[in-house]
Amino acid sequence: MTDELTPETPDEDEQPIKQRKNGLYPGVSDELAASMQSGWADTELRDLEPIEQAPNAARRRAALSARFPGERLVIPAGNLKTRSNDTEYDFRASTEYVYLTGDQTDDSVLVLEPRTGEGGHDATIHRLPRSNRENGEFWLNGMGELWVGRRNSLSESEVLLGVPCKDVRELAAALTEATGPVRVVRGHDAGIEAALRDKVTAERDEELRVHLSEARVVKDDFEVGELQKAVDSTVRGFEDVVKVLDKAEATSERYIEGTFFLRARVEGNDVGYGSICAAGPHATTLHWVRNNGRVRSGDLLLLDAGVETNSLYTADVTRTLPINGRYTDLQRKIYDAVYEAQEAGIAAVKPGANFRDFHDASQRVLAEKLVEWGLVEGPAERVLELGLQRRWTLHGTGHMLGLDVHDCAAARTEAYVNGTLEPGMVLTVEPGLYFQADDVTVPEEYRGIGVRIEDDILVTADGNRNLSSALPRRSEDVEAWMAELRG
Repeated sequence: MTDELTPETPDEDEQPIKQRKNGLYPGVSDELAASMQSGWADTELRDLEPIEQAPNAARRRAALSARFPGERLVIPAGNLKTRSNDTEYDFRASTEYVYLTGDQTDDSVLVLEPRTGEGGHDATIHRLPRSNRENGEFWLNGMGELWVGRRNSLSESEVLLGVPCKDVRELAAALTEATGPVRVVRGHDAGIEAALRDKVTAERDEELRVHLSEARVVKDDFEVGELQKAVDSTVRGFEDVVKVLDKAEATSERYIEGTFFLRARVEGNDVGYGSICAAGPHATTLHWVRNNGRVRSGDLLLLDAGVETNSLYTADVTRTLPINGRYTDLQRKIYDAVYEAQEAGIAAVKPGANFRDFHDASQRVLAEKLVEWGLVEGPAERVLELGLQRRWTLHGTGHMLGLDVHDCAAARTEAYVNGTLEPGMVLTVEPGLYFQADDVTVPEEYRGIGVRIEDDILVTADGNRNLSSALPRRSEDVEAWMAELRG
């Protein structure tokens, strides 16, 4: 990784020159500066078309405008965050900004400015223009285009996004001087929040965040298509893993993680969350993402992973696989119980049902199994009333899915877990049973076994559709599938 940056004093409205202290070049000669200012071809892109989600984003902005008439609304994408010294983490734009623009560019801010007297809002995206070639920003600044790559010009962005674009470096001053009611989505851009410090309240800003979370509860056709695309890539990623389990046995869970990550990067933007590649007793840790453990024949692998598409919609799928291709009798008994619970949960997903119904249906099956196995005193109604099954089921049976793996999390309780299912909602159904390695309340042979089965379910007009149905779920089908993939 190269490290040469030379000090340069930028104009006030230019991007600050980001430099390393111990560069090997002491300065820039006049001759070199003059050379770098000329001799570059015109690279403006003039044959662009709007991005696919531009019409959907426009409808979402219109709905937001109607909800908050007469108020200035500020939705930042967020800024780069330092990973170490002068390197940054990969950037992921805020969900609210992506939902309303389809854009993913760092340091950008969407502003909906209320129209005077006529109602509605005018939308503007404030973002960095292309790097300045006159003052050397494009090659002297660590964020310049010769260092991190070309970015779209303001005019190119206007075509792609269907929204007027301005230089974001002028926005903070304009917001400081602005009058009238304003709301901002907090937590993404400290500079913008500082400019609005005396103009906003936490309560009003939270109302905006909650509204944008609830707006995403029902997905449009574009979103459903992206989620299906994410799931389809995820299915292929699971197939990739099964084919290399022998190599994982020779190394560690990280071989599984890396194998799935390759599929995510080739077919999408990234993984939608840290992949859980939990072998053996690690499967009893719900979010095991260290992925540094042994992979042993005879154990189970709990693989919970999802590809994130280039538009940032993510899948969230789990399968619990026998590493050697065959479940033991006890593993099969526990797996089949979880499968039966998931079947009951999926059957409860339909329009007009309570959101909680699928959770209740799955938990009832698991409670009955625990009573049947003699692990807890029945009847099942008593177990459920006291929540005793939670020692081994631990988590809720599912959640909304979309731009976030746990989508719509800021929605009001009455609009989410106490709400009613509608066509277009997408949620996970993911019951599990987890017998911790140190749980002396269960027979020794149960200890260290964890099983979860998770699928992504679309609520349809007449029931539901399992977006991840291409991955087998029944224990015998899982074994046959693995045998076929491994030749």
